[in-house]
Amino acid sequence: MKQSLSQTGRALTATAAIALGALVLAGCWERPPTKSEQQGYRGVGMEEVENPRIERKLAKLNQIPEVPYEPDLEGPRASEVYENVQVLGHLSEDQFNRLMLSITEWVSPEAGCAYCHNEENLADDSVYTKIVTRRMLQMNWNINEQWQDHVADVGVTCYTCHRGNPVPQYVWAIDPGPRAARGSVGYRNQQNIAAEDVGLTSMPYDPFEPFLAEAEPIRVASDSALPDGSNPADIQQTEWTYSLMVHMSVALGENCTACHNSRAFRNWDQSSPKRTTAWYGIRMVRDINNDYIEPLNPVFPDDRKGPMGDVLKTNCATCHQGVGKPLNGVSMLNDYPELATAPN
Repeated sequence: MKQSLSQTGRALTATAAIALGALVLAGCWERPPTKSEQQGYRGVGMEEVENPRIERKLAKLNQIPEVPYEPDLEGPRASEVYENVQVLGHLSEDQFNRLMLSITEWVSPEAGCAYCHNEENLADDSVYTKIVTRRMLQMNWNINEQWQDHVADVGVTCYTCHRGNPVPQYVWAIDPGPRAARGSVGYRNQQNIAAEDVGLTSMPYDPFEPFLAEAEPIRVASDSALPDGSNPADIQQTEWTYSLMVHMSVALGENCTACHNSRAFRNWDQSSPKRTTAWYGIRMVRDINNDYIEPLNPVFPDDRKGPMGDVLKTNCATCHQGVGKPLNGVSMLNDYPELATAPN
């Protein structure tokens, strides 16, 4: 029996829909299969869900670079050989040269030495990035020595953030938001624009200034189910906190239950150890921004600042870049011990 035109049309439509659905799934990172691993108490959703396709992609992006060679630690110090070596003068000449070679590859592989140096006079301080680099080296030592509650023995190097980019891929500045209509119609209260930094949600789109530069309180959960006046936080403060939590989740590629027990989010006794690590991480980022990066604001040119004139700063994604441990927890300090501790 021959099909009618309407039957044929429906069949073609169904076939096209199936093909389109398969195409959409083929391009979707979250298509199955996925795997999950229990991280905490049973029945409370404390599990990590991993997608092997995303894991393979992130593994490629988090490989550490090859070490050029093993330096000779003996011989004259860099300060005895070169002029105006202010923070690395204690290294041997060979160790200093290898570190300079590595930093060039980590930060400015295209511009080379000229990114930080006046090539006609390497001792000259006229290039602003040279001044910035000195301070960043001191910051590197501070992180590895003073913030082991967050970075542990893995530590950080220049490569942890830069990954071959002069400016790390993930940084932030004060965000004025998009232009809006005048009056109450245009008032967004810094939200409802689906910002990428907060996972395309409608939460406040700049959680960084209040929490990663200033020290606004993050805890907003109440002790009671009903409003009784004991909790000063309102719903807007709660949304700001959730905005930061969404950023952390996206930056680390982990969900809320990596740190929290879903039956008692505020309870520290029922949280995973990662929550404590994250607590130190928030304060470490705040320390980096306030003590090392913000004071460099006068040094940076205007084209290296945000729309409000403040210098570009760090957040959780600057180091983590989609994984729970930067560079998947592989330490580069064994190969670069000169970045582990400051000179005595």
